[in-house]
Amino acid sequence: MRLSLLPRLDNIRLRNKMLIVYIFCVLLPIVLTNVVFYQVTTNNVKNQRMRDISRALEQVRNEFRGEIDVAVRVSDVFITDYLLNEILETEYESPLDYIAAYDSYFRKILNSYTPLYTSMQNIKIYLDNPTLLHSGGVGNLTYQVRNSDWYRALEKVKGSTPVLIRTARENRIQPAANVRDTFVIVRRMNNLAYFGTSKWEKILKIELRPQAIEQVFSNLNLNGHIYLLNESGQVEYATDPYVNWQTETIFFHELDLPDDAIEFATAYNGVEYLDSWKLVGVIQEEEVFREVQRPREFIVWLALINLLVSTAIIFWVSRSMNVRLINILRHMKKVKNQQFVPIEHRETLDEIGQLQNEFNRMTMQIKSLIHDVYIADIRRKGLEIEHRKAQFNALQSQINPHFLFNSLETIRMRSLIKNETETAQIIHKMAKLLRSSLTWNKDRIKVEEELEFIHCFLEIQKYRFGDRLTYRLDVDPEARSVIIPKMVFLPFVENASIHGIEPMKHGGEIDITIRRSSHDLEFSIRDNGAGMNPEQVERFYGYLENEAEELGERIGVQNVIYRLRMLYGDRIRLFIDSAPGQGTCIRITLPAQDEADGSAALLPRT
Repeated sequence: MRLSLLPRLDNIRLRNKMLIVYIFCVLLPIVLTNVVFYQVTTNNVKNQRMRDISRALEQVRNEFRGEIDVAVRVSDVFITDYLLNEILETEYESPLDYIAAYDSYFRKILNSYTPLYTSMQNIKIYLDNPTLLHSGGVGNLTYQVRNSDWYRALEKVKGSTPVLIRTARENRIQPAANVRDTFVIVRRMNNLAYFGTSKWEKILKIELRPQAIEQVFSNLNLNGHIYLLNESGQVEYATDPYVNWQTETIFFHELDLPDDAIEFATAYNGVEYLDSWKLVGVIQEEEVFREVQRPREFIVWLALINLLVSTAIIFWVSRSMNVRLINILRHMKKVKNQQFVPIEHRETLDEIGQLQNEFNRMTMQIKSLIHDVYIADIRRKGLEIEHRKAQFNALQSQINPHFLFNSLETIRMRSLIKNETETAQIIHKMAKLLRSSLTWNKDRIKVEEELEFIHCFLEIQKYRFGDRLTYRLDVDPEARSVIIPKMVFLPFVENASIHGIEPMKHGGEIDITIRRSSHDLEFSIRDNGAGMNPEQVERFYGYLENEAEELGERIGVQNVIYRLRMLYGDRIRLFIDSAPGQGTCIRITLPAQDEADGSAALLPRT
């Protein structure tokens, strides 16, 4: 099967292959992984949320039981108190005797528990001893009391077992007899194990504070309601405002709960006065799944980031290969049509880059072999080099005036004989310039030698202009040993003197500065002469672009710029700042070449 699949895969374009790799190796794995991760995370968050709600409900259950246990423990104290039971069993001859016994102990024990335990609001003992005054926590066990719901609840238990029941408040002004809005603990105080036989029936009733019960059930800070159910499923308490549990008998299974509600239940087991009671929490489904939304958004964003990053990287890599391969294929088709055009590309080191390099090499070899231009090209280049050398010498010779050196020397000697010392010096400097210009075997000199030519020329001009011309030379000592082409700075000095200072009536100044950096030599000349207009400045810049054939017989600055361009190519820099009447500043930057570095850098460039 693998052998049959390979030819089909080989027929698919590279771009489509990369798309297949992206879909099956990137897109589908990322989507499937995030779906599985989302399912696992959602289940974990949901289960954790369910456990948190269950624990919160159990906490409410334990707090409610704690409130009931406090009342039960207080009732244990009353039942086992010997002095209290002795006061309740005694038959008093007069009310004063009872009041004395009441004040001596009974009042203290009644008043000591209610302020201490805030969950209880009323403690009262009902008995049928006719010699007691029925006030101050003591009630008469009348026929009406015996017919109350809490008294009848004692008939179902034996002994002094505590009974928890919901009933009406003790001191309530009852507009309706069926309002039952508080919980009470009732117990018989006829404890035969402690006191033997009892002449009177005694019932202890401890009423719980409704606000304390409400505070317990409000601790479940969730979007839902809590229902306290007795052993028969009747609602004894509810936080649902639509359930009238205070006046009506409502069973939990009769409630109309929302369809999306989730029930949580916890039971009271092992507690005799809460046996088979349970606490049910009805929570909205939105409350449970609210926490699930957060990991869902995180997973979606994570999946999008993974997809975008991986897609961008794969697109970048595939495009790098596909574009270059298509480019190679297009040039191969050109070779097929006998168009031997090399691939223009930046050099790369991967296999496709090597393929492009080999293709270019092969293309050029085929082109050379077909057109037999290899030897012809060598000859053409040799002739071009010779032509440029001849042109270079011709251009250099144009700036060398052909004066007769011997004639000048004769004139100088004649001037010395006549004691015309200043004229002799000027002729000597002129002869020195001519001698250097006529020396063809030395086309490279030091900056220090070029400075001698400049000094000679400026002295000749100063002889000519007199006080109208002043000049300053500022040369970096390190620049004096730099090797430069002969007479490349002198034409600029001549240009500043002839075209800058000569038209000025009062003359002017010429400042020459030569500086050397680590790799460059900078020559700058500034004059305060006539200046140049923008067209002349542009013409100077244009000399950098002119070909040799365009110069013809023109000499001077044009010649120098062309020589520098032939010698240094693009490594020279020219800056001109000039305006009519504002003077001229020309700055030239050349590569710094010491004498020990050889002459290779100064060969004419073809």
